[in-house]
Amino acid sequence: MKYQDKIATGKVDRTIKFVKTGAKIGGNYIKHYAKKVVNPDLDKEELHRDNAGDIFETLSELKGSALKVAQMLSMDKGILPKAYSEKFTLAQYSAPPLSGPLVVKTFSKTLGKSPFELYDEFNLNAVNAASIGQVHVAYKNKKKLAVKVQYPGVAESIKSDLKIVKPIALRMFGLSEKDLDKYIQEVEGKLIEETDYRLELKRSKEISDASKHIQNLIFPNYYPELSSDKVLTMDWLSGNHLIEFVEKENPSQEIRDKIGQALWDFFEFQIHTLKKVHADPHPGNFLFNSDGKVGIIDFGCVKEIPEDFYHDYFALLIPELIDNEEMLLKIMGRIEMLYNTDTPNLQKAFKDAFIKMTKLLATPFRNETFDFGNDEYIESIYKLGEEISNDKILKSSKDGRGSRHMLYINRTYFGIYSMLNQLKAKVEIGPKTWHQVLLKYHVN
Repeated sequence: MKYQDKIATGKVDRTIKFVKTGAKIGGNYIKHYAKKVVNPDLDKEELHRDNAGDIFETLSELKGSALKVAQMLSMDKGILPKAYSEKFTLAQYSAPPLSGPLVVKTFSKTLGKSPFELYDEFNLNAVNAASIGQVHVAYKNKKKLAVKVQYPGVAESIKSDLKIVKPIALRMFGLSEKDLDKYIQEVEGKLIEETDYRLELKRSKEISDASKHIQNLIFPNYYPELSSDKVLTMDWLSGNHLIEFVEKENPSQEIRDKIGQALWDFFEFQIHTLKKVHADPHPGNFLFNSDGKVGIIDFGCVKEIPEDFYHDYFALLIPELIDNEEMLLKIMGRIEMLYNTDTPNLQKAFKDAFIKMTKLLATPFRNETFDFGNDEYIESIYKLGEEISNDKILKSSKDGRGSRHMLYINRTYFGIYSMLNQLKAKVEIGPKTWHQVLLKYHVN
């Protein structure tokens, strides 16, 4: 396994890395078009693979928010070519880890002791490495522990990394700088929170304690005395990541449904009862077991849902409200999907597109049980998203659509749907008591 001895933490060094990667990509295009002269029918698949490999290599070395953006993009099949999303999926748990000396240095700086003084045993070789930190195995009092160690300079580089990413995002999404800033600030705030392991420790204990009644979920115990702002120690949980679990275990439909139900109940409870949710539902944050239990191992990214936004956003999942045009237009205005400055044509286009997408996403909620293994349903979501993103009338608007709070809530639901689809799980949607609460709130 390849280990890193250092991470570029300064703005200049990190910018140089991006520039060098841009030069590599330019070379890949030159090679591609040279081959195309000989073979006019050559497609861009090899070009995408080469570019994805070069970009991922750079982001893996830089780590932090740069790699986190790749991780987020890997969850959205509609934004990037397949070669990119497949490569960027590795950011969830397979980035090159830091070398031993850097790990020891982090312990000495934040806990005042080396890991060998704090634990009975500590393995310097990381077992997993992702965007913000890597995980090591340790033992204390005969108990196996997972120790998450943050990469040096991650927190300090967030602002500068996002400034580098911003011009790319402006071109990619076609927004005004003012509107993009709204979303960048939301992402920046969440990334800063993710680098605060003391905050993660607090949230982990709060949410796991509140959710222990949900069947077939496993939460680790956490150890504050062995944790700091850059180190987080918890019980080691067994299990496989989702792809490995499905391919190696080949679980029965009963086990798939059991796990799917646990995940569904977990997220519904967080959203509608706690009003705060684990907003990073990529497969690297869950450990799946052959007995139908799933371990939840990462609460770094938690979205707290404001009460007024909650009332409007989730009201849109209720047929009686989304079918009431007067009510719908008011809610769309409050969640920033429509503006008073919109022309009648633009307002109609956004309203029609929003209704189509919302009704499609709300399909599971209109059933007693739902089969998330239905690939046609999942593909229809991405297909409609692509149609909407290519609509000429909608593209003519440079205004950012949607409250900043929608960013992580949408991401959460896309992540849940994707995981349940990979599991091929059928779930009971359950009693929708919150439907009646929200219906009563808006009607009255």
